[in-house]
Amino acid sequence: MYKSFDYVLVGAGFFCSVIAERIANDMNKKVLIIEKRNHIGGNCYSEIDNKTRIEYHKYGTHIFHTSDKEVWGYLLKFTSFNSYYHQVLTVYNGQVYQMPINLETINSFYKINLKPYEVDAFLKKEIETESYDEPKNFEEQAINIIGRPLYDAFIKGYTKKQWGRDPKELPAHIIKRLPFRKNYSESYFFDTYQGIPTDGYTEIFNKLLASKNIMLKLDTDFHQIRDQFSSGTKIIYSGSIDSLLDYKYGALDYRTLSFEKEVVEYEDYQGTSVMNYANQDIPYTRIHEPKHLHPERDYPSDKTLIIKEFSAEANREDPYYPIGGEKNRLLYNKYLKEIKKTCPNFIVGGRLGDYKYYDMHHVIREALNVYSKDIRG
Repeated sequence: MYKSFDYVLVGAGFFCSVIAERIANDMNKKVLIIEKRNHIGGNCYSEIDNKTRIEYHKYGTHIFHTSDKEVWGYLLKFTSFNSYYHQVLTVYNGQVYQMPINLETINSFYKINLKPYEVDAFLKKEIETESYDEPKNFEEQAINIIGRPLYDAFIKGYTKKQWGRDPKELPAHIIKRLPFRKNYSESYFFDTYQGIPTDGYTEIFNKLLASKNIMLKLDTDFHQIRDQFSSGTKIIYSGSIDSLLDYKYGALDYRTLSFEKEVVEYEDYQGTSVMNYANQDIPYTRIHEPKHLHPERDYPSDKTLIIKEFSAEANREDPYYPIGGEKNRLLYNKYLKEIKKTCPNFIVGGRLGDYKYYDMHHVIREALNVYSKDIRG
């Protein structure tokens, strides 16, 4: 049944979709994509809410940003981008603050009026009361950067909700994903290119996978049909790496997300696309209001869509992002070593395959690299 395909790709997110597009259009080879969900696009999938006609990102707000000119140029073949730039706010004890922490956050929280050149000296005094010569975990690293009071207010509770762990149990490097500003800059990202696809994310995937050389099989679990492929079939796999060997050494740690959608009868509910909630006693981590992602569109003035996001421990069916840490690194390397030895026809990649907390542009860059080096040669 599958012998007519030159390549089999597992997953229809950016990693496999970019590789499939290159194989189909650049090499003129036939590609089969197997996707266990009922749609393409992976976690970047967007769809239209029936009640409001607002397009939303089903698996949480995705902002495309990159400074990689090649990645940006590649995507521009399949979409244009609007002028949206990402700003995040956070609620702590009923008050709204800028997030990531910037000069406005510091001045509002401490009720002072620092100038940018005064921030370092001020935070140095805060950090001197508690600091760590060799930070061993997320909490110690964060305190070394911003001090205990800001950490307790804006980072600690949110992190516990997001990761389901005490920050002392998380690796120090995770805090590096969160920018910190000493001025009033409100943009979450500083990349050269930023925006939301004008026609939504799903339309990008429709165009990526439009070739007659590409066949899609949705609602299909690769693990249930993998014995139907010959041992020489070239397979590009973007699922969780531990599932590829049926969790024989145990499961890697992942987090997953769930969402609660609600239509409210306001033109604008929160004034921004994403509002974080820092207090641990509020069960959700953030509220999305997706109408703000497309200011160029004409959306209803009498209602809007809001989506509450909840973080939870992932089961084997729906991992979203890797937790990392030394234990998981060793386990991942054990799986990778065996796959290279026993599955030489497999290329494993993407966020789940590499067990790395990639952003979209990282995944696209990796996909282009894999295609040019390992496939096209």
